[in-house]
Amino acid sequence: MKVLVYGAAGSQQFPVIKALLNKGAEVYATTHTESNLLKLTHAGATALLADMSEANRLKEISKGVDVISLLVPFFLANPIDGFAYAKNAIDAAVVNNVKLLVWNSSGFILPVKIGNPAMDIRIDIANYLKESGLPFIIVQPSVYAENLLGPWTAPFVINDKKVAYPTPEEMPIGWIATQDVAAFVAEAIFKPELADESFLVSGIENLTGNQLAEKFSIGLNQKISYFPMPPKEFGQILDGLFGAGAGKGAEEVYQQIADTKQYPIMFSPNMSEVLEKLPVKMTSIEAWVGQHSQFFKK
Repeated sequence: MKVLVYGAAGSQQFPVIKALLNKGAEVYATTHTESNLLKLTHAGATALLADMSEANRLKEISKGVDVISLLVPFFLANPIDGFAYAKNAIDAAVVNNVKLLVWNSSGFILPVKIGNPAMDIRIDIANYLKESGLPFIIVQPSVYAENLLGPWTAPFVINDKKVAYPTPEEMPIGWIATQDVAAFVAEAIFKPELADESFLVSGIENLTGNQLAEKFSIGLNQKISYFPMPPKEFGQILDGLFGAGAGKGAEEVYQQIADTKQYPIMFSPNMSEVLEKLPVKMTSIEAWVGQHSQFFKK
């Protein structure tokens, strides 16, 4: 089976390469950055240079492909571009009679738009995909555990023995490891009989802040507590990483959550059913923390 993986050098899609190779797929992996080509080649894929804004290039590299693994970057200078990228990839797949497209939506698809373009375009992409006539499977992950490796969390664990995140302590989250999401994507790619289904995937446990801290305490073998980071501080850190204004949207979302105490659902209550259709060995959060302990120690 020939599989084309978009955005394969990124943190979410790169593990998909290994998961697919382990299942015997022939993997073609794209990146828009020339310096990443060697990384993809070393991972065992055929590396392709392609910018998702270039519709003709996507049509070219989709020729002869059986299945596509799609992901649209969440952090874009202009989030609306994400819809154009997805449209180009879907159109290319349709033109080339691709048998299946598996889309990792990088988060739950909300029932209605909330005014955050990066999240709202998921609705537009889902609608366009359904209208395209292309067989598809959608994998909707909750919140990546790898978010906890960022500069808004890891330094606090190291210096203050606190897990920092911009959500209230009592708000539960079903953290999921990136490697588990990649495994779900790979399983879906080999399950064309599940076409037109959409799966909410999360960790097995729905953890409050204090419960998350307990998992960190176990994984690191030291006492860790939880710190609900002020959303403004979180936004400032994002600005420093991605440029001024990059954190505004996230800051507003988290501030609204804190003010209204209307906690969005970030957990899949039907994981047992999901695992029956897409059997994946899940990673516990304490095991994940142990695997990444080097990020949380000086």
